[in-house]
Amino acid sequence: MLASQISKHNFVCDGCGASMSYDASARTLRCPFCGSTGLTKHQDGRSIAAQRIVRFTIDHSRASKILRAWLRRGFWRPGDLASTAELTKVAAVYVPYWVFRARTHTYWTADTNRVPLGARGDWLPLFGEHQGTYEGLLIGASGVLTPDETSALCPFDLAAAEPADAVDTDNMIVEQFNVHRKYARPLARKAVENLDREACTVRVPGRARNVRVNVLMQGMSSEPVLLPVWIMAYRYRDRLFRFLINGQTGRATGQAPISWKKVVVAAGIAGLAAVLLFLAILFAAAL
Repeated sequence: MLASQISKHNFVCDGCGASMSYDASARTLRCPFCGSTGLTKHQDGRSIAAQRIVRFTIDHSRASKILRAWLRRGFWRPGDLASTAELTKVAAVYVPYWVFRARTHTYWTADTNRVPLGARGDWLPLFGEHQGTYEGLLIGASGVLTPDETSALCPFDLAAAEPADAVDTDNMIVEQFNVHRKYARPLARKAVENLDREACTVRVPGRARNVRVNVLMQGMSSEPVLLPVWIMAYRYRDRLFRFLINGQTGRATGQAPISWKKVVVAAGIAGLAAVLLFLAILFAAAL
């Protein structure tokens, strides 16, 4: 199905290049990705129109609590991170994704460690066929969030998606599609091939090695959707870090500082343990 296009008055951030339609009630235009106020209005820009939208179910208060809880986790983070980090930016943004679906017919070969009794070798070659169906494969279409970030926010419950015209986005920040279908399609194909390789590996009895697949894609299709993401930024000791929350499930991903004091102490302990072990071996050899 081809994505339709709509005419909009969009803004492009001069700082990070993000393209978006902005909150109609906002007095001060600010990029939700980098915080820049340098936004250039693009008249009559044409953009891909989402066919479905997943609404936000995580509100501002809960998003802030998720961030605070996340800051308290992780051994390598500074001990005062949760108490001293200052939340500087919070924005609810509808982020663009492509949803792919495909069928596959795959021929595979592999080696298994389950060999017949009395066989000379330790591995037995096998081959076979596999047919798969994959739906709801999400490929991020953001121009600012990295593929790792958009992937880390998944999964979303696409069963809750509504037709785009049923969701009011006039007073919301909506990022425009910056990754077109022809560029997202190879990423989707690679993801399907990886999933198919895993499916074929499971079909190999025992332990498998040298799993190779020849995947024939059948009926690959896609649609553009908008998914809810809280984009947040916090400051710690004059450094800014980005934090993202899946606005439907609360799944979080983000950047965090490292306590180099803990790293040095851990390295010192490991080094001391290695020295003590070496001395113990020398002492045992001398007896």
